[in-house]
Amino acid sequence: MNASKAATIGVALALATTLCRADPQTPPDPSPPPNSVRLGIYYVHFHPDATDVTGPGTVPGLNLTLKDLTTLYIAYVRRLSPDFDLELAFGYPPLTETVAKGPAYVGSVPYNDQVIGTARWVSPTLLIEYKFLDESARVRPYVGLGVNYTRFYSRQSTAAGDAVSGGPTSISLPASVGPAATAGLSWNITRHWNLHASYSVADVHSKLTTTTAGVERSAHIDFWPGTLVVSAGFSF
Repeated sequence: MNASKAATIGVALALATTLCRADPQTPPDPSPPPNSVRLGIYYVHFHPDATDVTGPGTVPGLNLTLKDLTTLYIAYVRRLSPDFDLELAFGYPPLTETVAKGPAYVGSVPYNDQVIGTARWVSPTLLIEYKFLDESARVRPYVGLGVNYTRFYSRQSTAAGDAVSGGPTSISLPASVGPAATAGLSWNITRHWNLHASYSVADVHSKLTTTTAGVERSAHIDFWPGTLVVSAGFSF
């Protein structure tokens, strides 16, 4: 091999080595995608604490409770850091039934265990969540604190409610703002797909006011909903 060919080969090898060093293959990003959406089921169990209904024509011991329910859970989650997430959770507005609790009859009208009213509500909750363990872990427990806003609408008195109140009745329930807390587990199946289970509580409270032919009766209610959520998530 003459000197010219050797020099050419040497230059080519040097150039190839330089190019390989200058343009290495980019390693994959090990961190999870920053955004997630979740879809699942809310199991809502109420722990109501209500004062007795007061107002003209009421008898002692008239109280109320609420039926538990199941509805759709939807959430958006933003990864803030390896240890912290921001979650905005809400559900499809469920129909909630208010059940009378107290004497069997008010006069001759059945009262106890009667569904006396219904309402729907929207209840978005904003949570800051701290995740335990490293991001490489398949399963990560987490806890969170935040704030809940609940607005009631489509408030209706039932036939049983109208009967015990003495005629057609309208219902008022002002919106509620209060603290919320959650604890749960996340299972990362793949980089993009994950499963979740959590239990949350919130301070939801309001003043129930009924109006019948101009007569107002009221009770203060702390709903204290406990919500079990099972959901699937997609990260992007």
